[in-house]
Amino acid sequence: MISVPSFDPQVSIIELGRELATLIMLFAIGFASGKRFQSQIGFSLYAFGLWDIWYYIWLVVFIGFPHSFFDWDLLFLIPLPWWGPVITPVMISVLMIISGARLALLEERGLLVKPRSVDWIMLSIGACIMLYTFMSNAIGSLPTSVDNLSDLRPSSFLWSIFLVGYVIATYATWRILYKSLDEPAMHRSVRK
Repeated sequence: MISVPSFDPQVSIIELGRELATLIMLFAIGFASGKRFQSQIGFSLYAFGLWDIWYYIWLVVFIGFPHSFFDWDLLFLIPLPWWGPVITPVMISVLMIISGARLALLEERGLLVKPRSVDWIMLSIGACIMLYTFMSNAIGSLPTSVDNLSDLRPSSFLWSIFLVGYVIATYATWRILYKSLDEPAMHRSVRK
């Protein structure tokens, strides 16, 4: 039996609003911090990753949860409940922090990324696979009401599927950040 925190359907509307406000705030920080779109996205990813990791650190400090990286949590509610071990959003956050920092640093050096369609497709596939692992029980229970959210707790986590998605997304991110640099921008940077 999986030990997960309980979910109170009565607070779901407040929680949805809090999540949406957090997303808006994190993207606003990124867009206010960056000079161009590349660094704006970079700072947004960086802020989101840091926020997510510090969220769990402060949960441990204030309520003693999670006890381990493999404790289950209700991760997010938009658009459906996301359930998973705490280690999974931490892994994604580390990738976001590295990616965000790299995007901002590349722009600072005058290097712009120009991802190819195949890179976007791979990144989208990897992200969708990971999202599916978090929301598979909710997807399988559709249609359902907010009152039934507590019944959507998974019986197990789809680790092999999640890891396939994570590897695909990581590889696509590597291709975007290291293989898709705009050559003219790179040459302009070298001449300065």
